[in-house]
Amino acid sequence: MKLGMVIDLQKCVGCGGCDLACKTENNTADGIKWSNHINVTEGRFPDVKYSYVPTLCNHCDNAACVNVCPTGAMYKDKRGLTLQDNDKCIGCMKCVRACPYGVISYNRQVPHREWQDDSVLVAQGTASPHLLLKQTGSKTTPYVNPERGDTYPQTRPRRTAEKCTLCDHRLDQGLLPACVSACPSGARVIGDLADPNSEVSRLIKMHGSKQMNLEAGTQPNVHYIRSFNVKTIY
Repeated sequence: MKLGMVIDLQKCVGCGGCDLACKTENNTADGIKWSNHINVTEGRFPDVKYSYVPTLCNHCDNAACVNVCPTGAMYKDKRGLTLQDNDKCIGCMKCVRACPYGVISYNRQVPHREWQDDSVLVAQGTASPHLLLKQTGSKTTPYVNPERGDTYPQTRPRRTAEKCTLCDHRLDQGLLPACVSACPSGARVIGDLADPNSEVSRLIKMHGSKQMNLEAGTQPNVHYIRSFNVKTIY
């Protein structure tokens, strides 16, 4: 089995719902982006082309992050996912530097540190972040998703790396990754790339596909089909 994703750029509406769903599902802090996107505007008026490319961990067959990790914190599982044992991470950042896609983040400070602040924006008008934590009983944020803790720390500590796990905790429960479920246009499809009859294989065969940075030799498992092109008309 080799899980992978097909992203249909023609269906993608550029709403960023995948990014928001990922952040909510995985309790990521400010500046930590497991799901992100690349915006590119090309050309000159009046011939302008805009493209929007969603990005995430490519769960590569020959994952550079796994190859350079000195402690085995980064590893491949039986489904082909590239996962991380956070307890083994020593914060050396070799994985961050090795990833040719720039999708591994590093916690330089205590995640969600701003929620420890006891100051208020408007005196006698707003509650402080610290008070919200106290009232909700949370130790990180008032809206933390406890289900993330099924297979991975709910929030990762300072001086550790982290990245997309393709919502392995949801896959274990027979659910789709949060970014796939949240996509309003069905632009994301996940499935077994090793199965020629799977939906992802069918889409790749029908449309052909592109993968990012193939020259890096990592054999990425995120495929992009068709294109997102908007010509500005005045």
